[in-house]
Amino acid sequence: MFEFFHPDARVRRLSQIQGEANFLAGRHSRTYEFFRVVRIALEFIRGFRVMHFTPPGITVFGSARFKETHPVYAQGVTIGRRLAEQGFCVITGGGPGVMEAANRGAHEAGGRSIGLNIVLPHEQSANRFCDTVVTFYYFFIRKVMLIKYSYAYIILPGGFGTLDEMSEALTLIQTGKLYDFPVILVGSDYWKGFLDWLKETLLKEGTIKESDLDYLTIVDDPEEAIQKVCEVAKALALPLKRPKP
Repeated sequence: MFEFFHPDARVRRLSQIQGEANFLAGRHSRTYEFFRVVRIALEFIRGFRVMHFTPPGITVFGSARFKETHPVYAQGVTIGRRLAEQGFCVITGGGPGVMEAANRGAHEAGGRSIGLNIVLPHEQSANRFCDTVVTFYYFFIRKVMLIKYSYAYIILPGGFGTLDEMSEALTLIQTGKLYDFPVILVGSDYWKGFLDWLKETLLKEGTIKESDLDYLTIVDDPEEAIQKVCEVAKALALPLKRPKP
């Protein structure tokens, strides 16, 4: 039987598609598109208003699927805590797993912990360690906020969403849209296959330059990641205020 007859196939009639999926499903009436643009603008404004007064932020990414007992979760807590101790605001996608871990570390250290949550078909609830939560309807608006108000990405092991955020940052750096922005991968064993593919396929085929690989920093010790972002903060003279003990 053809796949599209299978009851689990991800095929929907246009009348069944709602929300952002409907927006991305092709052209609509001009009236629909006009009010969609208004909604997008209002969502940007709401995000700008909330994030404008936050301290300099570092965004931490990683899998939403890691439980509290996973070693990577523990790394996320450590990174969140150390960032807060240095005076950074810790920004995540607001969900579970590594996001929760980083928010937790910042929260427990007395720092600022922000979750930029997203409305999903199966509903992602913001984790309880976020001091501030902004819930977005559109993925692309959320992605703008994550990078606009961040001075570096610290990326722990993750899946498609993590790779998406990483590749977008690398593209912005490569094309000169973003400067002085470290992209730090934590866990050389986890990222080895990805790095080998960059070197042995993309670089070999000439689709990237060797200097493009310099946009990535690989560390195993969370302290190395903290040191890197502190170097950037010093170079940019960011006004960091450490939490009171």
